[in-house]
Amino acid sequence: LEDYVLQDASYRGACLSMCAFISMILLSIIETSAYLETDFSSSIVMDQNPNSQMRLNFNITMHDLACDYATIDLFDKIGTNRQNITTTIEKWQIDSDGNRRMYQGRNRDQMVLEHDTHLHPELSVLHENGVHAPELTKSDWNDFVKQNEFVFIDFYAPWCIWCQRLAPTWEKFAEDVEEKELPVKIAKVNCVTEGELCRDQKIMAFPSMRFLKNGEPVNAGDYRADRTVDGLIEFLNRKLELESQYKKWPEARKAHATNWNPDHPGCLLVGFLLVNRVPGNFHIEARSKNHNLHAELANLSHTINHLSFGTELTSHQKTFIKSHQGVDLPYKFSPFDGNKFMTTKAHESFHHYMKVVGTHYNLGRSWTSKLFSYQILGHNQMMGYADEGIPEAKFMYDVAPMAVLVEKKSRHFYDYITSLLAILGGTFTVVSLIDNSIYFVMKPKAD
Repeated sequence: LEDYVLQDASYRGACLSMCAFISMILLSIIETSAYLETDFSSSIVMDQNPNSQMRLNFNITMHDLACDYATIDLFDKIGTNRQNITTTIEKWQIDSDGNRRMYQGRNRDQMVLEHDTHLHPELSVLHENGVHAPELTKSDWNDFVKQNEFVFIDFYAPWCIWCQRLAPTWEKFAEDVEEKELPVKIAKVNCVTEGELCRDQKIMAFPSMRFLKNGEPVNAGDYRADRTVDGLIEFLNRKLELESQYKKWPEARKAHATNWNPDHPGCLLVGFLLVNRVPGNFHIEARSKNHNLHAELANLSHTINHLSFGTELTSHQKTFIKSHQGVDLPYKFSPFDGNKFMTTKAHESFHHYMKVVGTHYNLGRSWTSKLFSYQILGHNQMMGYADEGIPEAKFMYDVAPMAVLVEKKSRHFYDYITSLLAILGGTFTVVSLIDNSIYFVMKPKAD
């Protein structure tokens, strides 16, 4: 009987020990898996950002706005009024396909050009010996530019104050060209009566003075210097000297042609602004200190290559966020990127409206795991302007007082160790209770 009891107890103990071991292994694996798994939660909290300003980053292509006229202004609700910001903005000329072509340097204040209006008689007096700068129309344009190898044209509007100042200078300049027997014909075009001709020539501002060879623009053919007779004569002499060299060495023209930059009214604006964290707007506008802009031809079509707020996340930080399962990198950091906003009618432009929301990432306990960025919720609207108004590409923003908080929910290591010890102790206690219960039920009765 004693041998039977011992054998039965050993067999029962072995089975219970095996069950206890397997239970502890399974429970430990489950607990370890639960410890390794990470949960994330999103919540809306009051934005505690202590900074009073934030950075606005942009890279915008203006397809039909020359860099000479492209200006950026900044306004906000607390009175900020900064016009033609220059410090943190760079400009690049682009070609007809929108590709970056030539560096224009940092945006700078527009120069005030000199005029010698008061040095010449009135236009009526200059016309007493004949008109030296004839006025062209669309009907005689082709014949005029084909019959004359070199022509220099002033595109003007009678209502333009700068054109009125230039008129006597241009007539005196044409008279001097005839006296000097320079092989250039001087003329002018009234863009009010010859609007179609000026649109064909893509005249955006008045006055615009353009040098043509056989009816075609030449490299750097638009005159942008002082509006004086001496300045205009010097410009013609440089162009004629260059053409003379090309006639002597035709191969030089072919070699230089590959590097020519024909004027194209397009500009790439790249830079950033420091803006207050209050509602405001920045806008891109066509403006000049020395021209009157042609409102009908002010085309503000643009492509937003990049637009974001705050310090941008690095590729390493984005990869770090993506490496956490359950966390998707919000796509609204730069929702406008790559979008084109083209206008097909005069006196209209797109306005953009943005709600800027701060996003905090607490993905760990180290400072490198705590990230911050801004998300943008936005929409666009086509806006019309009065006939005399110059369209502008406007970007309006408003900073939300609330922020999004994404937190990593994970257990502490000491909690994990405590759970493991609880599993071991709990399993041992349960098996002991089961063993005692079985023994109590199955122990042999005393005779």
